Amino acid sequence: MSLLISRRDLDFQLYEWLDVESLTSRDRFGAHSRETFDGLLDLSEQLATEYFAPHNRAGDVSEPTFDGERVTLIPEVGEAIQAFAAADLLAAPLPEDQGGFGLPGTVYSACMMLFGAANAATAGYQMLTLGNARLLLAHASPEQVERFVPPMLAGRFTGTMALSEPHAGSNLADITTRAEPQPDGTYRIFGQKMWISGGDHEMTENIVHLVLAKIPGGPPGTKGISLFIVPKYLVSDDGSLGERNDVVLAGINHKMGFRGTVNTAPSFGSGAFSPGGEKGAVGYLVGEPHRGLAYMFHMMNEARISVGMGATALGYTGYLKSLEYAKDRLQGRGIGEPPESPQVPIISHADVRRMLLAQKAYVEGALALGLYAGRLVDELDSADGEDPDDLQLLLDVLTPIAKSWPSQWCLVANDLAIQVLGGAGYTRDFDLEQHYRDNRLNPIHEGSHGIQALDLLGRKILGTQGRGLMRLLAEMNTTAERAEAAGGEAAELGAQLRASATRLAEVTAAVGTLPDVTPMLANASAYLDAAGHLVIAWLWLEQYLAAVGKEGAFYDGKRQATRYFFRWELPKIQPALDVLASGDDTTLAMQEDWF
Repeated sequence: MSLLISRRDLDFQLYEWLDVESLTSRDRFGAHSRETFDGLLDLSEQLATEYFAPHNRAGDVSEPTFDGERVTLIPEVGEAIQAFAAADLLAAPLPEDQGGFGLPGTVYSACMMLFGAANAATAGYQMLTLGNARLLLAHASPEQVERFVPPMLAGRFTGTMALSEPHAGSNLADITTRAEPQPDGTYRIFGQKMWISGGDHEMTENIVHLVLAKIPGGPPGTKGISLFIVPKYLVSDDGSLGERNDVVLAGINHKMGFRGTVNTAPSFGSGAFSPGGEKGAVGYLVGEPHRGLAYMFHMMNEARISVGMGATALGYTGYLKSLEYAKDRLQGRGIGEPPESPQVPIISHADVRRMLLAQKAYVEGALALGLYAGRLVDELDSADGEDPDDLQLLLDVLTPIAKSWPSQWCLVANDLAIQVLGGAGYTRDFDLEQHYRDNRLNPIHEGSHGIQALDLLGRKILGTQGRGLMRLLAEMNTTAERAEAAGGEAAELGAQLRASATRLAEVTAAVGTLPDVTPMLANASAYLDAAGHLVIAWLWLEQYLAAVGKEGAFYDGKRQATRYFFRWELPKIQPALDVLASGDDTTLAMQEDWF
């Protein structure tokens, strides 16, 4: 069995639950079949195993270095990037008219899970490059697309997203990078960015930075942000590389995890280079002025779901590795067994089974969430009869959950995996301590847990007058109705889901009528925790129903994980909802000088 992701589980979730084969009846995906989906999954597992997994530890131990001029990485990272591109996997999810072959995003997400489980750091370059290319395809001019996108899809260029600045952090309204217009229609970019993954290396011919900057005289705050293409090397009209652009590094950041994904502090317009004899880095405006943040959200929302899937991949592979260890490691005996009796595998011990079952519930539930979000994107992209606004409402409310819940709870799964191995778990002789360190970055990547909570409660629920939540709860009630119609245990689970969904709706309605939203938003993280657990319970019930009438150990495992989540995890939302309903101000009332 693969120790990356369970292929049996992928097949179950893709085909037996989500029925991705039905997507092939839509014009957008009509060229595909179960055969092509399986072929891409097989290819991804092969490449992940051969090119990504072998250097996962080496990339962590021999992290990128910077000598003041060049960033150096171990060569296996570049080899993996080229193997991925040579297989046309960067272009796979794009429509044919954009140079791809129209693979549904649901299937592509499953493929990328395999790479993320094999080597999260190296897979990060692909995620960033594809997100960059997709943004340009959606918002850039035809000339810009022609100049920069094909080389990225071919693996000649990589892409970044350059948002944060040292003084601004997550508050993009405070960025100070400026873009000065030039007579030839280009801009000269001046400023300092921070935390830019993939910001410099020599593994590809060029790096395409997507940079947020402000044009002098524009509106204040986020309304004055524009988006620019700033390549490391200028690209001539014939596609050849020109002179070096004025993009250099102030340094690289040394992280606890994801060490193989070089993280940089790039400086634009420092004067180290003067393209065309002028100061400043040459930049090309994407779309209209002052709409940069709206354009960048195209990439950021995609990246948020990808971060959640990456967190799931790390939690999942850790689960499988701890499961294998628990089956092989002999230690102790059963309760009441004499000391001279043979030792038993530690999976025989109840507490080890508890930790393994919790991991299974977290990682397979998180996988369901990511794939379901991918299915919604596919339905939006193909839009055969559905109301796109209705689907978008559902996707919007799920996006912060799809980013944050796996980032929180698949990290807990990694923690439990280490515990299963005991003292061996925190040694470098096993992968689990690296998986934990890698995964600890995901609650921060693409917006922290608190930022996602404010987005969920403030924008996606209250900002839509509750329509987003009502749309989500309608899906849950439909599932509950199917479960109740099935009878027996399914009906009991359906009633429990319905009761919890009703409580969330009541609490949301109550806090939504408060005259002062400040206490409510102060407790937004508790809201995200509760909503996230409710969503995962719903998706476990969906899997339970997909397994009805099916026999065998795999389906028994699905049923038992559903029971575990409903009995052990879903009840955890009640204390959080109690705090929210009370309007508690404990954290808000805490004074700075009391700490």
